Formats: sequence, structure tokens, C-alpha cells
Amino acid sequence: MGDNGERIMTWANKTVREFQDALASDAPTPGGGSAVGVALGQAAALAIMVSDLTLSKKAHESGWKIANQVKAVAIPLLDEGLQLATEDSDSFDAVVASFRLPKTTEQEKNDRRDSIRTATLGAAVVPYRTAEAAMSLLKLLPELTEKGNPNAASDAGVAGLLASAALKGAIFNVQINLESLPESYGVEMRTSLPTLIEDGRIYSRKCMDAVRIQLSNQ
Repeated sequence: MGDNGERIMTWANKTVREFQDALASDAPTPGGGSAVGVALGQAAALAIMVSDLTLSKKAHESGWKIANQVKAVAIPLLDEGLQLATEDSDSFDAVVASFRLPKTTEQEKNDRRDSIRTATLGAAVVPYRTAEAAMSLLKLLPELTEKGNPNAASDAGVAGLLASAALKGAIFNVQINLESLPESYGVEMRTSLPTLIEDGRIYSRKCMDAVRIQLSNQ
């Protein structure tokens, strides 16, 4: 960390191999939360590719509107996914640091407890943002698959799988952090998670169904 508390290194600065090696290490971070941030960025990249392959052909004009909608959502996610990956590592590092606080006196114990809860809530907020971002992309992909360039149907499918994995993986990380907190923490997230989970199931299935239809027509 730098003097201002910000991570000097971000995962956006690293090669794929460097990130994989860090992920495979026994260090506390990066973990699954950072992995889903990267997956979100990869989903966005593929969605942009499929959109551009659709926009480049007059024959696919019926898909131009959705292709442009997808690009408007996906382009910012190229950076946001990597930023969320870094923030996830930072948030869990804060949790680890809070557990290392002194706990000799009653005041220290109370301060440590409050710090742990605050850090843990932060570690839930970051993947929740990842889940919301993944959902914003995933819900557009069935229509892109249906109306986009059929030669890129498999790529659209992989984008859908990655967006779905980012969504579901992020939700896991939200849930595991909220479970360790009193119910008064993260009320808004607790309330909205069931809808996010159900919508994820619906749009994941729609995307895969659209891919199967396109592939069967090849």
C-alpha cells in the first residue's frame, strides 16, 4: 500500500501469467473475488467483439441496436472489472489487517470488533458491485446472441458464461461476508440478493438457449 492507503500495484498492471501465478499462491489475495472481476472484464471484451462483428455487416442490421447497447455497457467494464479485482484484494487485505489489531483491553477488543465488522462489510460491498456490473451485461447478451452475427454465436456464449460466472462468484463472496456480520449490516444487499440471484439464473439460461439455437442453425 502507498502512504495514502491505495494499492501501489493494480491487477491491471500485470500480465495474465502474473495474475494467474498470484492467484495460485497461498497469499490471502488475490482470491475468488479478484478472479470474478477479471472474468467480468473478459466477458465485456468478448461482448464488444461480437458487437463489432455485428455492426460491421449490413446483413446483421437487425442486431445493430442491441450491439450498440452492449458496447455502451461493456466498454466501461473493461477497466471497471480490473478495478474491482484490485479493490477486492484491497478489501480483503483490510479484513486481514483488522483481525491483527490488539485485543488486550476491553477498549481494544471493542475497537477491533468494530474494525472487523467495518472491513468485512467493505469486503461484501465490492463483490456486490461486481455482481451488479455483471448483471448489467448479462441481461443484454441473449438478445445480442439472437440478433448478432451468427458466426460469433459461440463467442457470445462464452461472454455469457463468463458474465454468469462473474455474477455467481461475486454473489458467493457477498454472502460469505454478510454471513459473518449481524443482520443490521448490509440490509440493502441482503434484501436485493434474492432478486439478483434469480435474474442471473433467468438470463444465463436465456443466453445459453439462444446460443444453442444459433449453433443448430449453422
